[in-house]
Amino acid sequence: MKKRLFVTGLSGFVGQHIQSRLESDTSEWELLPVPSRYDLGDPDSLEGLWPEMPDAVIHLAGQTFVPEAFRDPARTLNINLLGTLNLLQALKARGFSGTFLYVSSGDVYGQVGEAQLPITELQPPCPRNPYAVSKLSAEFLSLQWGLSEGWPVLVARPFNHIGTGQKDSFVIASAARQINRIKQGLQAPQLEVGDIDVTRDFLDVGDVISAYLALLEKGTPGQVYNICSGREQSIRSLIEQLGDLAQVDMQLIQDPARLRRADQRRVCGSHARLAQATGWTPEITTQQSLRAILSDWEKRVKEE
Repeated sequence: MKKRLFVTGLSGFVGQHIQSRLESDTSEWELLPVPSRYDLGDPDSLEGLWPEMPDAVIHLAGQTFVPEAFRDPARTLNINLLGTLNLLQALKARGFSGTFLYVSSGDVYGQVGEAQLPITELQPPCPRNPYAVSKLSAEFLSLQWGLSEGWPVLVARPFNHIGTGQKDSFVIASAARQINRIKQGLQAPQLEVGDIDVTRDFLDVGDVISAYLALLEKGTPGQVYNICSGREQSIRSLIEQLGDLAQVDMQLIQDPARLRRADQRRVCGSHARLAQATGWTPEITTQQSLRAILSDWEKRVKEE
């Protein structure tokens, strides 16, 4: 019999991929339906959310856009920290005692010196934006809850992930959308970008989901796990690869509005702890990801 899994944030980028994976997969997990609309900011809306008791919960829902966190830090903390508290309290009231996976972010590490790369879980977190503060705070809350309630609680720290269905407020999705607009004659052959001469650790969303499911099966309670590719790639190189795959010649124009405060020049994580615990390794190549993203945006641009 399949184990029952409840996932918050199913309508989001990663949530939609989890849904399609578990619907089509010979997975050991059955995704529990959401019987009614709920708001993590409203504890009353969480009552009656679980007619069937989940065996595990993946908490994905949250405010994930860093510029929005600078614009409205109170809202970001309310959603990401207090929303997590409301969820934990509702699960406790329901009698839940299963595995709880809190999805945090590699952004909690903040500014890490190049000598400390690749970033391991032993690197002390040092958040540099309100989003990262909210995620680290919710990590501590979730882990404390595990200790107090005796639940198996794990924390995932995913680094940058890419894939189909992502909003164009994220850099690779934005580039893919603009390249398709250029190709379809809707935009001059100029790509508006932010600071693209930084490196990031990009992982396909499909590999991210595989890591989450592996942690539910084999992760150690109370432990934190990086979810990353283990290699750094410059944003410029990925945008150039997108252009090559689409066979589009374009000029890159820096847009000051796309520059972020407190940005780190290089990011590269280590997934050694995750691999050792679960046997997980990335399987989807960057080229496979970029081709899928371009194809997805070709359809989406036609529908705009």
